[in-house]
Amino acid sequence: MTGTSERDPTTVGRPESLADLLGGRRGAIDASLPPVAFTVGWLLAGRSVTAGVVTALATGAVVAGWRLRRGDRPRSVLVGLLAVCVAALVVVRTGRAEDFFLVQLLANAASALAWTVSIVVRWPLLGVVVGTALGQRGRWRRDPALLRAYGRGSWVWTATYVLRVAVFLPLYLGGQVLALTAARVGLTWPLVAAALAISWAVVRRSLPAGHPGLRHPVTPDGVPPEQR
Repeated sequence: MTGTSERDPTTVGRPESLADLLGGRRGAIDASLPPVAFTVGWLLAGRSVTAGVVTALATGAVVAGWRLRRGDRPRSVLVGLLAVCVAALVVVRTGRAEDFFLVQLLANAASALAWTVSIVVRWPLLGVVVGTALGQRGRWRRDPALLRAYGRGSWVWTATYVLRVAVFLPLYLGGQVLALTAARVGLTWPLVAAALAISWAVVRRSLPAGHPGLRHPVTPDGVPPEQR
């Protein structure tokens, strides 16, 4: 989940969703372009990892420039470009095309662990991300209903990372570059879109009737913190 949406949900006439708040689909689509470019360059140049790396870096730079131009946060853009550079460096050092996907594999394994730990320690990362996007800091944790809802929603995102690792690992070990590319695309923006929809449904169903919503955490005494 990357980037934030600046649309005002009141202007579109429908309830606000996690996709409105986080804009995750758009960033996920951008993230899938450099791996595709790497594989295309690799194939067209007779399976040359050098050509693949150059194509991926060029695509990553174009994507970064486009994201900056449309107003994405520089920090988010630089993190995405850095990931492409690190993947390219790994491939250059090893000479194996499948290693372009190693960083992605390791990142998903680390993310699965981090999301799981966050739920166990009652700082679910979905709450952290949404709370940050809404400028709430840690106020949402004072609302037991929101804390529980974010915890349940976070399990959805944990499952996406576990699924990616389960798919990527055997393909990586088998050196299946084309299959890795297809999996990278199929398990990026479509999976993010599904996770946004499902986790939003889980969060909504977990909140009690009459709860004012994500923007208005309610303390145990029933009063939103901003009204105290």
